[in-house]
Amino acid sequence: MKTPCYDTVILSDLHLGSEVSRAEAALQMLKAVSFSRLILLGDIFCDLNFRRLKKEHWQFLGYIRKLSNPKRGITVVWVEGNHDHGLSDVMSHLVGIDVYQQYEWDFEGVHHLAIHGHQFDRFLVSNRLLSNIFTAFHDQLQKVSFGRKRIVNFLERFDTVWLRLSSKVASGALGYGKTLHAQRVFCGHTHEAMQVKRDGVEYFNSGSWTQQRATYITIDSTGVTIHDYEERIDDNYSGEERSETDSEFAELSHSSGLSADLEYENIPG
Repeated sequence: MKTPCYDTVILSDLHLGSEVSRAEAALQMLKAVSFSRLILLGDIFCDLNFRRLKKEHWQFLGYIRKLSNPKRGITVVWVEGNHDHGLSDVMSHLVGIDVYQQYEWDFEGVHHLAIHGHQFDRFLVSNRLLSNIFTAFHDQLQKVSFGRKRIVNFLERFDTVWLRLSSKVASGALGYGKTLHAQRVFCGHTHEAMQVKRDGVEYFNSGSWTQQRATYITIDSTGVTIHDYEERIDDNYSGEERSETDSEFAELSHSSGLSADLEYENIPG
């Protein structure tokens, strides 16, 4: 099967450390495609507690570190999200990539802007305390729900509709993009993949990797596409790939000062 090739791949809202983070699926998606630029569009982490990271979360970070090797010729960009605040400096050093508040680039004569989107979430900006209380409640429910995904998925949906307000984030992003003469604007934050066009500016949201519908964005000469991730049998690790990934995981977790032998999900926060 021919490997799909793109100029840019964008994913966001992986929420590493969360019980519902689909880190393994995100890793397999990245391994299944070829690209010149990868944009991690914010909220890659759930919070500041590294001890909540599971093995598959460290494996994802290890692969990002591998991609950032200059010999690969891939531009890897981390755009800070509201959940990443306080982690970006540490992880930029650990993973070896640049961190931005917003990122602009040109491709085939089109000016692009990537910004996480919480900047346009008026509820979050105006009610940080209430938002933090809800987030803490959500995290505690994740810990006790174990395999009962319905509760967590309901909260993810509730979080999207009540706190994030997709249409308002889209409207704010479109207005801001126009001031920067961007023809395409990309956000995460809302957990809802969507596409809107207004006054000559296109808006795309990359969705999330915490819900059943995991989505990501690609950009190539044909335009912008929002993809639903579909797990395939041939996405499974081969023995060689697993050994290589485990080696990357051990190296990265050692660099962070946490033992690779720990079962991170079992350590109290």
